[in-house]
Amino acid sequence: MKTSTQLQKDVIEELRWDFNTRDCEIGVAAMDGVVTLSGVVPSYSKKLAAERAAERVSGVRAIAEELTVKVPSSCKRTDTELAHAAVGALKWDIDVPDDTIHLKVENGWITLDGSVQSHFERAAAERAVRNLTGVHGLSNRIKIQAASVKPDEVVQKIKAALHRSTEFESSNIVVETMDGRVTLRGSVRSWAERMDAERAAWQAPGVTALDDQLVVSA
Repeated sequence: MKTSTQLQKDVIEELRWDFNTRDCEIGVAAMDGVVTLSGVVPSYSKKLAAERAAERVSGVRAIAEELTVKVPSSCKRTDTELAHAAVGALKWDIDVPDDTIHLKVENGWITLDGSVQSHFERAAAERAVRNLTGVHGLSNRIKIQAASVKPDEVVQKIKAALHRSTEFESSNIVVETMDGRVTLRGSVRSWAERMDAERAAWQAPGVTALDDQLVVSA
């Protein structure tokens, strides 16, 4: 099990290694597996990149993200300009059903609303706009309206997916579902495994919400 000092060092090295964050001044603190990221970054995409970099480090059990986005003056856009760019990005992304999605921009913060049929369409909409120049932050309020599937069938498909993967000790993960909402309980060995378990759960048909209660254990 890593000491807090070693974990802090490993996260700092990963941030320096990642092309998207190596030029950012990001503070890192670590204690008992909880990593805190602080400082100022020039874009929302770099903020997300910092979170992902920390998640990749073994021994990280949770992340407290205190990063602030401060867009350089050369990259600033008015809300109107950013709204036009976001609408265009949604329209031109083949994975996004843009006719069921609408958005609002306020002080550089994009809020997505509407409905889609799957988590992957919801994620595609977010991905289409989050890297636009001038974005300070993003709220994804898009709802998933999937076809109803029997709970037992959902659980069976998710468990089968976890069992097929070499990444998991599937017996440590309990899957529950009700009205399209899936809950994952148990333990995994790393933050990356936790994210992989989420992706596996979202693959099942009929899933409209996910409550990940998995614990990262050393």
